[in-house]
Amino acid sequence: MIHIVKRKCSPTPEPVSTVKTSPGTPIRIVLTGGECTGKSTLARDLAAHLSVPWSQEGARVYLQRVNRPLTPADIEPIARLQVEFEDQAIQASGQLVIHDTDLVSTVVYSHHYYQQCPDWIVEQASVRQADLYLLCSTDLPWVDEALQRGPGTAEQRARIHQEFLFQLNRLHTPYRLVSGLREERSRCALSIIAQHFDVGEESLEPFMEPEVLTSR
Repeated sequence: MIHIVKRKCSPTPEPVSTVKTSPGTPIRIVLTGGECTGKSTLARDLAAHLSVPWSQEGARVYLQRVNRPLTPADIEPIARLQVEFEDQAIQASGQLVIHDTDLVSTVVYSHHYYQQCPDWIVEQASVRQADLYLLCSTDLPWVDEALQRGPGTAEQRARIHQEFLFQLNRLHTPYRLVSGLREERSRCALSIIAQHFDVGEESLEPFMEPEVLTSR
């Protein structure tokens, strides 16, 4: 069941998405931030708790498919896959959709690792921006994974976090910081969502850890 969700009206206008915000289109919430900040887990947990569709992170799936270190030539295929995943979730959604990252992440990592990003990706990151971004804090421990791009030092994680802040502020898009371990992080995110959108009271019931979901 999809809970009742609608945008709240505010006497002080907030920056809003230029797409997917007209009546009848789903509200889009993006989990964003650096590596090992719990985005994918939180996206799954929120989608399960709110009974809404969610989209996977394009870069992670692409990396699993090619199974090699990434290069600048991979930036555009990653962006296209990201858009494909988002659009599939949007089409499956009635009122609300959760995205595990979007093109803002593509822009951040392109500049961070390759000092470049195709103009169309930068443009589409702005055009496709969501209704709300939940920026995941770096308070979770680093977990080494195969083909991970960064070393996971505190300095590097802090630098990337600042780059996400820069891009979100540059876009003038609404964002809030989420922190804490798994259940606490989920409660924090749900509270923020309730502050920004009218959600059914069932959505605010105590968070229960969902069953393990099989990979797509």
